[in-house]
Amino acid sequence: MNPGELLSLAVVHGDGSAGATDLEVWTLVMGLLGGLALFLYGMEMMADSLKAVAGDRMKAILARLTTNRIMGVVTGTFVTAVIQSSSVTTVLVVGFISAGLMSLSQSMGVILGADIGTTITAQIIAFKVTKIALLMIASGFAMTFISRNEKTKLYGAGLLGLGLVFFGMNVMGEAMKPLRSYEPFLNWMAAMENPLLGILAGTIFTGLVQSSSATTGVVIVMASQGFISLEAGIALIFGANIGTCVTALLASIGRPREAVRAAVVHIIFKIVGVMLWFFFIDQLAWMVTSVSPVAEGLTGVEKMAAETPRQIANAHTIFNVLNCLIFLPFTTQFAMLVERLVPDRPMDEEELVRAKYLDEELLVTPSLALDRCRLEILHMGDQARVMMREVLPAMLSGSAEELQRVEDMDDRVDALYGQIVQYLGQVSGTRLTSEQSEEMVRLMAAANGLETIGDTIETNLVGRGRARLAAGITISPATRKVLEEFHGAVARALDLALLAITQRNADAARRVVRMKGEINDLADSAAMHEAKRLVAEEPNRIEAYSIEVDILENLKRIYYFSKRMARYSVPGEEFKSSMG
Repeated sequence: MNPGELLSLAVVHGDGSAGATDLEVWTLVMGLLGGLALFLYGMEMMADSLKAVAGDRMKAILARLTTNRIMGVVTGTFVTAVIQSSSVTTVLVVGFISAGLMSLSQSMGVILGADIGTTITAQIIAFKVTKIALLMIASGFAMTFISRNEKTKLYGAGLLGLGLVFFGMNVMGEAMKPLRSYEPFLNWMAAMENPLLGILAGTIFTGLVQSSSATTGVVIVMASQGFISLEAGIALIFGANIGTCVTALLASIGRPREAVRAAVVHIIFKIVGVMLWFFFIDQLAWMVTSVSPVAEGLTGVEKMAAETPRQIANAHTIFNVLNCLIFLPFTTQFAMLVERLVPDRPMDEEELVRAKYLDEELLVTPSLALDRCRLEILHMGDQARVMMREVLPAMLSGSAEELQRVEDMDDRVDALYGQIVQYLGQVSGTRLTSEQSEEMVRLMAAANGLETIGDTIETNLVGRGRARLAAGITISPATRKVLEEFHGAVARALDLALLAITQRNADAARRVVRMKGEINDLADSAAMHEAKRLVAEEPNRIEAYSIEVDILENLKRIYYFSKRMARYSVPGEEFKSSMG
């Protein structure tokens, strides 16, 4: 509908004056845009609150209940229905694939379930509860404004968001009422019964607003005014399903291969699903009509306005459920196809230093974002462990090239550290509970500790190795054995500290702290050995003594930071109780 047609509409319904004409046009435009803005904002507020409240529990459910394809579908449906975000469900699945906890074939069941879970939004919207929208808004605001309990505030924000969804629908519906008697608009709506036009319109609108739920809401509002038939509504919903592929495609740009594959799976299921049903819209409409409630005593537009919203919501659900039943037996074949379409890239240096687990999609769910930081710290810790393993032989008997290789490894640690700190900075800008704030501080301390350990190895230990080469010193077998024993104990402490951080393992943290006695005993024993070696009749004995003592001091420093990370890895009270 062009501006001239809108102007004609205003003249028809106004009193003929220029002022009335302008008022009618702006009433229509502001009603539609304002109602849509309220709807989208309410959806976002509701989804963010649900993610914050239920994020951790939904992750645990996903991890436990995806043992087979059928349970994957059930779990994906439930988790997505609760957190109201198929994208977050998909991100979690990508994380499980990256960690080796789930295959691509298993993940497809979850993705299909997520598609079903998103239809719950349409079912909620189709209920005509707009009369209590303002009550929901008032109640939700009161919960967020009055309560001091963080979870109560989040539940209140969710209720407020849901109220805004219904209020936005009501505003759009009221704004559209004058269009009931406007012939050009009614003709345009009738054209949506052409499946191609309906699918195209739904795809474009969804691609623009980046939300299939928004498209579904607008379609249901139009249906509640009697503007569109069930067949036209189904075509528009098909378009919304294709339009979400734009969001998936944009989200996969520059992401790991697992994320790209998950996006391709999502796109294939949506497009192929629409293609399968394109020629059976009438049959789907008949099926939906037979299971949907009937408005007794109404006829014409009133009957269509009363029945079609629920029918469209049911069509949306049935479409995704039937597609799931069709595709589920062939997930293995789909996985093989996707792995061919998106093959693994050769691992290069740049890929090695890229964060594997940090995902901006999860910033709206702080508990999950912090969980990903913990995994990324393990990734960073793995790089530090490699440095720790390689530095001793390089220091004691390695070449300049071997020492350089160890020094270069710190670039990877530094790169991951920078990405983790930046991500934690983004997390800190979100709405965190007190427990989440404490968790963020602990993770930052762990990242700082690992970065310091990497720097200690790169600068101090590698430097001692270069000093050995420059002085032409050979480390004696007896001294080498002492240093290897001390190095082994410190390496065990670092491993336990990483276990404590990544699994919040209080027992591992306790073991690191209690290794202090062992480390001190080994240090005393090494000092006695070095004192005896100081008087040995060997060339460059003073230089060798200085290098060996520096190595011991820097290894003690690494233990200190490992112990510090272990202390910070678990909440204070939990750590104290584990210490007995």
